[in-house]
Amino acid sequence: MGVFIIAEAGVNHNGSLELAFKLIDVAARAGADAVKFQTFKADKVASSFAEKSEYQRHTTDPGQSHLDMLRYLELSSEAYVRLKTYAEDKGLVFMSTPFDIESARFLRDLGMEIFKISSGDITNYFLLKEIASYRKKVILSTGMSTLGEVESALEVFLSWGLRREDIRLLHCTTEYPSPYECVNLLAMQTMRRAFDVEVGYSDHTMGIEIAIAAVALGAQVIEKHFTLDKSLPGPDHRASLEPDELEQMVKAIRNVEDALGDGVKRPAECELKNINVARRSLFAARDISKGEPFSTENIIALRPGTGLSPMLWPKIEGKRALKDYKRGQPIEFFS
Repeated sequence: MGVFIIAEAGVNHNGSLELAFKLIDVAARAGADAVKFQTFKADKVASSFAEKSEYQRHTTDPGQSHLDMLRYLELSSEAYVRLKTYAEDKGLVFMSTPFDIESARFLRDLGMEIFKISSGDITNYFLLKEIASYRKKVILSTGMSTLGEVESALEVFLSWGLRREDIRLLHCTTEYPSPYECVNLLAMQTMRRAFDVEVGYSDHTMGIEIAIAAVALGAQVIEKHFTLDKSLPGPDHRASLEPDELEQMVKAIRNVEDALGDGVKRPAECELKNINVARRSLFAARDISKGEPFSTENIIALRPGTGLSPMLWPKIEGKRALKDYKRGQPIEFFS
């Protein structure tokens, strides 16, 4: 299977089902494999003591609490039923990150086959255990975590019946947007070596180049936030791609994916026709008489490469011509 591209709609619907449908349309047009939302019961995610992150304070109503922000962004169960049907009709895999056990069970019963767990829940034993027990495919973001914390989460998954081959780990930097110098993309490869699982990258940087670089480094899953308009109010719009950018990212990833190939060093099918044109053969640099020894004085390497390869020169040097050669003739025979 190729790179699995998740278009992360998240909460960029701003609580509007109509906006959510439009986001699905954008993901489908862009060629993503999946569209992903977020499912939660606000009161089961945050207490009244929870504060907004710094970036949320800048992108949402400053007078709105963290809990009230979540309540505003919450969708009904019926909404997710309709979104799943609509996404699948568009040829997309429907996904939604559950942020509480009730939401996880709802999505399981809805028939969701791939569960994405957010970076913030990598230490949420209760949610990890619950989702592992479903024996579904799981994608875990690892933002803000150490290698040891990732290992602990994996141990929960494995101890509750999840198979290693059904786990994907996404490297992630939990900052919106993420500064390039904080990305540490090579940590993705560290996780693959350490845990022998497929890895990917959940990208919060501005632009598309880091997601593309992740594919070049072996990412099997790419997740990226997108929006209809970066200027919309809400916590994640500013660090999201607009529709044309999402389309460009998907196209670029597919191009990189095609270019990576299978790793076997051999001439590509498309370049076979150019071998004889570009390579050289041994030619007479001047007239050569029969019996005359070949030397760098009377031999030159010229195109095309349809005759004796210059790589044979160590075996040919000093041998004698078996016929007369005119200047510019390809060398054919030697003793």
